[in-house]
Amino acid sequence: MIAAFALAALGLTSCTNKKFRVEGEISNAKDSMLYFENMSLNGPVIVDSVKLGENGSFSFSEKAPEAPDFYRLRIAGQMINVSIDSTETVHIKATYPAMATQYEVNGSENCRKIKELARMQQALQTQIDNIIKRPDLGIDAVEATIAKTLEAYKDKVKRNYIFKEPMKAYAYFALFQTVVLGDQQHLIFNPRNSKEDNKVYAAVATSWDTFYPKAERGINLHNIALQGMKDARLIEAEQQRARLSAEKVKVSGIIDIALPDNKGNIRRLSDLSGKVVMLDFHVFAGENSTRRIMMLRDLYNKYHAQGFEIYQVSVDPDEHFWKTQTAALPWISVRDEAGTESQTLNLYNVQSLPTFFLIGKDNAVKLRDVQVKDIDAAIKSLL
Repeated sequence: MIAAFALAALGLTSCTNKKFRVEGEISNAKDSMLYFENMSLNGPVIVDSVKLGENGSFSFSEKAPEAPDFYRLRIAGQMINVSIDSTETVHIKATYPAMATQYEVNGSENCRKIKELARMQQALQTQIDNIIKRPDLGIDAVEATIAKTLEAYKDKVKRNYIFKEPMKAYAYFALFQTVVLGDQQHLIFNPRNSKEDNKVYAAVATSWDTFYPKAERGINLHNIALQGMKDARLIEAEQQRARLSAEKVKVSGIIDIALPDNKGNIRRLSDLSGKVVMLDFHVFAGENSTRRIMMLRDLYNKYHAQGFEIYQVSVDPDEHFWKTQTAALPWISVRDEAGTESQTLNLYNVQSLPTFFLIGKDNAVKLRDVQVKDIDAAIKSLL
């Protein structure tokens, strides 16, 4: 009886002490701090760290998760993503300072797939950056080419990774990949504004509901998919209401805007024909707003006398706050009370804030912010 109890206790201990291990070597990183971080739903959390020696060897061991979880190895801004299913031992060999792209991984098929996805995402970002830099493409062509490139990437990832094994950690990882457009990070698969993207989230969420019914990540995915369905319906309804009618589009090539300024006067964008105009969409309550306003002041002071104007559209929800912030601004500042649900944002395809467009003297849009490398040079070329 005592022996049976001892065996049972031993079994209980072995179950509760199950651990995984992430180990390896990172060369050319002597005296660097290597952090092992859990990628929680609220952001990275440091789990452990080590100062690397001459040979760069490391080993981290933690309690095995009940459902797939995500970690990363980090030295400064260089990171390697790792997924853990259970009690596996993942071995990583890398070279600093290019460890994010130059590493080998063994012991985990999920980690190998995540490496493939990370490299694909890096190649996609390079592709997009090159499209933006092309001098032969106008603003519409740039947007269309980027959209086509993103769709091709999404199709490949859906077929070869997400739909292939939606219950896997690498399928979950693929959902949250991002690209940078106009200094802003954007989800490649965005369930909030795309029905098709939301179906991808729903497929993984349904699979995780089945395989990991109590997992926090699965529950989070389920909620994202549900919210995405609601958001997609709202956006679709708004877009239907905001279909361009012929009278809204000027022959000059801009979509006109008529909104009240901070003194209550209606100001029309089309009235600025003959000037070079920066159409700026802004949130004064947003982070780094003050720095951006200072930058705009500098541009205005340098070029206003030469025929440069700023038409700034605020989508701040608090009207009093907006009026206070714009009281001393020398340019045209209007506010759209619809906020981020603004029809104007939809018409100009504004995906992130702040965003600006440069309009030529002929009242036609010439450049979008993602196409502008040197703002002073761009303005001078239009004056």
